[in-house]
Amino acid sequence: MEATNLHHRYGRRTVLRGLDIRLHSGALAGVVGENGAGKSTLLKILSGELRPDRGTVHHNGGFGYCPQTVVLNGSLTVRHHLELFRTAYGLPDFHRAREIMECLHFADCLDERAAVLSGGTQQKLNLTLALMHDPQTLLLDEPYQGFDWDTYLCFWDLANQLRDAGRSVLVVSHLAHDTDRLDELWYLDEGVLRAQREASE
Repeated sequence: MEATNLHHRYGRRTVLRGLDIRLHSGALAGVVGENGAGKSTLLKILSGELRPDRGTVHHNGGFGYCPQTVVLNGSLTVRHHLELFRTAYGLPDFHRAREIMECLHFADCLDERAAVLSGGTQQKLNLTLALMHDPQTLLLDEPYQGFDWDTYLCFWDLANQLRDAGRSVLVVSHLAHDTDRLDELWYLDEGVLRAQREASE
């Protein structure tokens, strides 16, 4: 994935100022920044949910997008959500979805309605829906909010598995304590994306 010269503003407030970002295959990368810095706006543009005022985004292969706010129908079960997304993605079965659910420890929730799931379990489903078609690039906005410690560790195990399989993972967060887990790191400040040290340094 590569984005070039992204500009965006809301009214008089400029959020992105000529931002460039390139995500390589097999990379686990992150963007950190203060609340309101424009991180979610950046992901919405990278996913195509929002059109930038100026600039281009190019994806080489399919992508998955996990927004910060879960997009679920409370009256539908987990199984219903998987079936809807399976149809949308043109998948033959739930095989990959079941693998992710096992990894995140909520495979026993298939027939529970989304409305009765805890916030953390809703986020697990949100992540599964973004991943179940095995995308080349995964865009994650605060993906582990609401996770308990064990699930948080499972998330990073999953992210490492994706990287090792040659996938590209971009995690956006206002927290900087996860940066040692990342191969690449950028800091978004005043609409500009600044490259930071590599995690191995």
